[in-house]
Amino acid sequence: MKLFSRLLIAFVFVTVFAPAASAQKPVALTDIWVNYVFYPKSIYDIQNFPVDQSYTVLEKNKINLYNYKNGKMEKTIIGLDHPKLKDIGSIDEYSFNSDATLLLIGTNIESIYRHSVKGDYYVYNFKSESLTKIPGDGNVRLPDFSPDGKKVAFVRDNNMYVFDMTSGKETAISTDGEWNKIIYGTMDWVYEEEFGITKGFEWSPDGKYIAYYRMDESKVKEFTLTYHGELYPEEYRYKYPKAGEDNSLVDVFVYDVAAGKSVKMDAGAETDQYIPRIYWTYQPGKLVMFRMNRLQNHLDLLLSDASTGASSVLLAEDNKYYVDIFDNTKFLKDGSGFIFTSEKSGYNHIYYYGMDGKLKKQLTSGNWDIAEVSGIDEANKMVYYISFEDGPMNKMLYSVSFDGTKKKITSTLGSHSVTFSSDFAYYIDHWSDANTAPKYSICNNKGKEQLVLEDNADLNEKMKEYGFSKEEFFSFKTSENVELNGWMIKPANMEKGKKYPVFMYMYGGPGVNTVENSFGYFDFAWFQMLAQKGYIVVSVDNRGTGGRGEEFKKCTYMQLGKHEVADQIEAAKYLGSLDYVDKSRIGVFGWSFGG
Repeated sequence: MKLFSRLLIAFVFVTVFAPAASAQKPVALTDIWVNYVFYPKSIYDIQNFPVDQSYTVLEKNKINLYNYKNGKMEKTIIGLDHPKLKDIGSIDEYSFNSDATLLLIGTNIESIYRHSVKGDYYVYNFKSESLTKIPGDGNVRLPDFSPDGKKVAFVRDNNMYVFDMTSGKETAISTDGEWNKIIYGTMDWVYEEEFGITKGFEWSPDGKYIAYYRMDESKVKEFTLTYHGELYPEEYRYKYPKAGEDNSLVDVFVYDVAAGKSVKMDAGAETDQYIPRIYWTYQPGKLVMFRMNRLQNHLDLLLSDASTGASSVLLAEDNKYYVDIFDNTKFLKDGSGFIFTSEKSGYNHIYYYGMDGKLKKQLTSGNWDIAEVSGIDEANKMVYYISFEDGPMNKMLYSVSFDGTKKKITSTLGSHSVTFSSDFAYYIDHWSDANTAPKYSICNNKGKEQLVLEDNADLNEKMKEYGFSKEEFFSFKTSENVELNGWMIKPANMEKGKKYPVFMYMYGGPGVNTVENSFGYFDFAWFQMLAQKGYIVVSVDNRGTGGRGEEFKKCTYMQLGKHEVADQIEAAKYLGSLDYVDKSRIGVFGWSFGG
């Protein structure tokens, strides 16, 4: 639907309203969405190999092993040409156990919601050269090796199971799971979409326990969608709570693998609440549950005992707006404490707590946010993180030691995302900026580039060939004295004294930016096409977007749409004041929150 809307709008602009403009080579819609002329080369599904300084990449149904030191392919670990895999149609997912003696392969993968999937899964044993199918028929979800690699826990038809790889025995942890009623080991739509979590179980580090969710969505009202097929439409019904309506009732249990029994963890008497995360600590049998009230302005970290279910508050946090949930919590293997991020200072920063809940050290501080914790090198007591310190449009890699010594690692402005080797000696850097296609490099942990894996040089040259205009950043102050950031793509060879129409693209939802110093893929090419037709294309981040601290992001709390719309109106007024803009011809476009 989104693609159709963009095509329709683009056709209207091009065929009806487009003023004439010259370009080196015209961009066509078929170039963008049919022939993928501007689609960058990528390296998909990079995973650390559990042993040695190596990583794996899934390429054309082959799992290839590469060396971090030189980037060279060492060997193909396995592929569909292997005799044991000849009946598997494709390798869609894969993961290794802790010593890389077993390989989990997913095939026939089918989407459920935005992130969740189901399919068929197999385990290949490298020593015995045997292939074992996890019981199920296209309905297996979230299979996960036990720490010793001897068992696999998984979800099938809303129930939890453990499959013993040695005996071939399947044990049911739950039996009353039912579609649109009871869910075990995975999450309902709300938790998946709004809390970003689909896997609802975790093995304990010693493999003795499995902590898992039970979600009772019996009282959640259903929403109906119509899927229009080739001839007759199909009706799809699923549980979707609207604001103020019943949510799922959520409990957390711990299953004792040896005893075959489950114990309910004490999350308090209140049932109208959220448990958005669970983490095992490295203290034997100790689990931490995140407990949040429905208003989401109070968070407790509950330390729970696996054998009794008894819980106590390890850490508590209140917020005048709401507490954001981040995947930045890490319990340290030496049992000394945990790394945690919080916006309690007004900006998202990293904190080091002891297992008594007392603060050992605030590791980062300043009027800027961290975006994510990328990895923790416990051996060298170092935290690696992506930060907005160089401006909310840039994502840069930094490190900070447990004593608070900070270093900037990446030097090239833009958007960086990284995958570290298991020993943190190297990382793969995925970088781009607003006008440069993605580049993949191997760097050492000091930030020195060792090898370029892919630089998309052909695409960068192609953009020159088509005469792409530069995406330029700008900022302005509103009548409320709020500084807003934006980007602008102008037609090439603009005529002095001529006024141009403006096409504004917006999203503006909580914590989500469109003004980023990163390559925009299809949208970028489409915007370039509009610029070739004589339009100025602009996007502005209104209040409510991320990377600028809590007040800027959360001021929209309880009044969504007020500040966002006001800021976009101010942006249109600012643009209308520019001497090269036709203020009578400013149009806006957005989808989802931007719609």
